[in-house]
Amino acid sequence: MGVRAARLILAACGLMALALPAQAQVAREVFGGLSQPAGATRDAIGTYAKGCLAGGVQMPADGPHWQDVRRSRNKSWGHPNTIAFLQRFSQAAAGNDNWRGLLLGDISQPRGGPAVGHASHQIGLDADVYLTEMPARRLTEEERETMDMPSLLRRSALTVDEAKWRPEHLRLIRRAALDREVDRIFVHPGIKKKLCETAGGDRSWLRKVRPTYGHDYHFHVRLSCPAGTSCEKQSPVPASEGCDASLQWWFDVALQPPPPDAPPYKPKPPMQLSELPRACVALARAPAGSAPALAQAGAAPALPPAATGFLPQSVPLPSPRPLP
Repeated sequence: MGVRAARLILAACGLMALALPAQAQVAREVFGGLSQPAGATRDAIGTYAKGCLAGGVQMPADGPHWQDVRRSRNKSWGHPNTIAFLQRFSQAAAGNDNWRGLLLGDISQPRGGPAVGHASHQIGLDADVYLTEMPARRLTEEERETMDMPSLLRRSALTVDEAKWRPEHLRLIRRAALDREVDRIFVHPGIKKKLCETAGGDRSWLRKVRPTYGHDYHFHVRLSCPAGTSCEKQSPVPASEGCDASLQWWFDVALQPPPPDAPPYKPKPPMQLSELPRACVALARAPAGSAPALAQAGAAPALPPAATGFLPQSVPLPSPRPLP
């Protein structure tokens, strides 16, 4: 199925979902079926795991040091700060960390909200970055959808495979963690353990790197709430670098199979549209394209051919620069 056909199906599903009574609407089905952004202002609304995105901006498919993959999911939308960060980060990693470019995964849906496959990624401030380096050529549309993103862990183990680990992996994650806009980075505990073992002298950035389930083939970057938005801040990360008993707990307890007598896992019921902030319910019902035009939002002038391909911190709007 092509990208266009997939998006038409998503849009049709969204229209069907919006026709249902509010109490019967599953939030991920509603927001997953909305193919275009909306909102009179650019805003991250609610929490990272219960919110939405107004005035979303789409990450360009290609740039000098990034390629966006899994594009048919239509989850390449974010707050302008996120789009600007990814472009800035990709250039810095290429110029300083021997990392040719980023392969980018999910950010958010056009209007954010709950999405299949994610608990967060709802307000345009979360982004997945694969731990596979961008190739030196542009991927085909089919490759973007099917390219294998290998785990960095040893087969059937919880620790990093030394044959797959590169010093550049540490440098890449450290660079993201040192960015002042980044609030947290999520990785598999095995990757966190490897970072703790190889971080060297400056270890202050490790406190931002949090262990979690999965995330053995990509890392998840979460930006702090931008000033002036409706985003609800998280509690500050602990002062500890997190290389202590709190990390060992993941290996001893959290990642171990449940005991034979453990009750079966019962997933939570899906979040209903009515459980989201009222502004998100209104956003889901808003007409598409009601976000301000880029020119009205202070868009940067077109970059000259010799431009670096990323945007300065003060102008958080995307700048597509396809590969040659």
